[in-house]
This record gives sequence, C-alpha cells and structure tokens, in this order.
Amino acid sequence: MAELETLARPYAEAVFTLARDRGELRQWSEVLRLLAHVANDERIIELVSDPRVSTERLAGLLIDIAGSSLTNDGKNFVRLLVENGRLTLMAAIAGQFERLRADAEGIIEVEASAAFELSAAQIKQIVQAVKKRLGREVKLNASIDKSLIGGVVIRAGDLVIDGSVTGHLRDLAAQLNK
Repeated sequence: MAELETLARPYAEAVFTLARDRGELRQWSEVLRLLAHVANDERIIELVSDPRVSTERLAGLLIDIAGSSLTNDGKNFVRLLVENGRLTLMAAIAGQFERLRADAEGIIEVEASAAFELSAAQIKQIVQAVKKRLGREVKLNASIDKSLIGGVVIRAGDLVIDGSVTGHLRDLAAQLNK
C-alpha cells in the first residue's frame, strides 16, 4: 500500500500543479475519479495484464470510455500511465490529488467514528471544535463503530482524538499495568 502511494505521488503532484495553475481543480477531480473507476473495472484489469493488448490499444480504449470528459492533457495523462505500466496507480493518484486539492483549498477531511449515530448538533460541535483547533474548513464523514461501546474517535490527517469508552478503558488498563 505504501509503495503504491509512493509511486503515485509524482503523478498526483504533477496533475495537481497543472490543474491548479490552470484553475481546473474541480474538473481534474472529476476526471481522476472517473479514470480510477474505469481502471478498477475487472475487465480493464484483465486487459492491463493481457500481453496481447498493446499499450496504444489500451490507452485508446480508456480514452474512448472517458469520452468528452478528457481534454488533450487528460488523454496525454492516460497515455503516460499506460505506457509506463502505471494504470494500477489510478485510485492512489486520485486519492492523493484530492488530498492536495483539499489542502490547497484549506479543507481537511475528518473521520468521526462513534458507537451510535451522531446527531446534527453533535456533528456541528465536532466540526466547530476541529475547525477551531486546526484553523481549516472541515469536511466531516461520520460512521458507526459498535466496537467503541460509547464516545467518539476523531481522525483528521495525523491527528487522532480518542474519546471512546474503549479508548478510556485501554488507557485505564495501561495505567494499572505500570
């Protein structure tokens, strides 16, 4: 996984720089999401590993599937990935591009896992607290994790705030074992 991320980084950064400089971040987000979806299709995966399918034919197929959503730069990007045998990196490239875009736009994606569904007031409170702490706009994704027993675990990039009952019990056990 880490290797894929490392290989994808230069491609994501290059596309991000191009998109930012041209004011096309939203358009490239859509294109990369589409290409990641297409590249993860089992039929495309089979074609990628089939030695009888030339790189030109594979790139042409992907370009045809993407249709009018691809500009000339997008078509060149597809050709570059296919020629370098990097089509399997498409999802990682799209993910890294989105993180770069969010960072540039001053937005941070936050994951909040709770034992039960969070209310609108709780979500608002979490968003405001994280925004105050990090000084960025917050895009919150809430999920339910029954293993937490109660409370919430918040993940924002490298920051993890564990306010779960499970986390408190783990801390208590660690204190008792000292």
